[in-house]
Amino acid sequence: MGKVYLVGAGPGDPELITVKGLRCIQQADVILYDRLINEQLLSFAKHDADLIYCGKLPNYHTMKQETIHRFLVKYAKKGKIVTRLKGGDPFLFGRGGEEAQALIKHRIPFEIVPGVTSGIAVPAYAGIPVTHRDFSGSVAFVTGHRRLDAVDAVQWEHLAKGVDTLVIYMGVKHLPSICKQLQRYGKRPQTPVAIIQWGTVPEQKTVVATLQTIVDTVKKQAISNPSIIIVGEVVQLHEQLQWFETMLEEKMAHGMR
Repeated sequence: MGKVYLVGAGPGDPELITVKGLRCIQQADVILYDRLINEQLLSFAKHDADLIYCGKLPNYHTMKQETIHRFLVKYAKKGKIVTRLKGGDPFLFGRGGEEAQALIKHRIPFEIVPGVTSGIAVPAYAGIPVTHRDFSGSVAFVTGHRRLDAVDAVQWEHLAKGVDTLVIYMGVKHLPSICKQLQRYGKRPQTPVAIIQWGTVPEQKTVVATLQTIVDTVKKQAISNPSIIIVGEVVQLHEQLQWFETMLEEKMAHGMR
């Protein structure tokens, strides 16, 4: 019997992977990897490792989740060391829990290797701390891709009234509805909002507006997925602390000279 490692690859910058995560890549016989992992990480794999792409787009799944489960079980039963390489952290909107349950069902040994989640790292790269003594003592991580009329829809009223900072994953498609719900349940229209596209990599782009104006700003700036949405007063710190994009601009200017 082999073993499966469910590994968080981090949000994009390949240097943000953990030491243990990197070792799992180096030792794997089989690597099943997602769309948003930085493929530079695959260069650390053994030369004879099998690399299997199983990424998903918002409206198109290259490989169904059940098929991924079957691959994990199949290769482990063949005695292989399998690394399931997932963007961010496997247990935060990463379906790592479902994959672990499938492995338990088939009595496959496994380990969870946490990763740096985009919900913390991407705002940090944009100079936005998700908590700050002057602005925020609470933060919630929310999935924004569910239909808002679904039975299990996010409870926007509780989020609007009870949490200082909202970090919303996969929410660009439903941004108009999200902004409407938050204002409906008490968030000020002037509440700062940031959307960060392609966080932690050289293509990173940040736009800042308010709940009232962010939808128009996103349209004008052509912002799309992958993006993280930050709602709360901590967004005010972006202008002062935006170290990463400033560093990229300085590098470009230096290169041009």
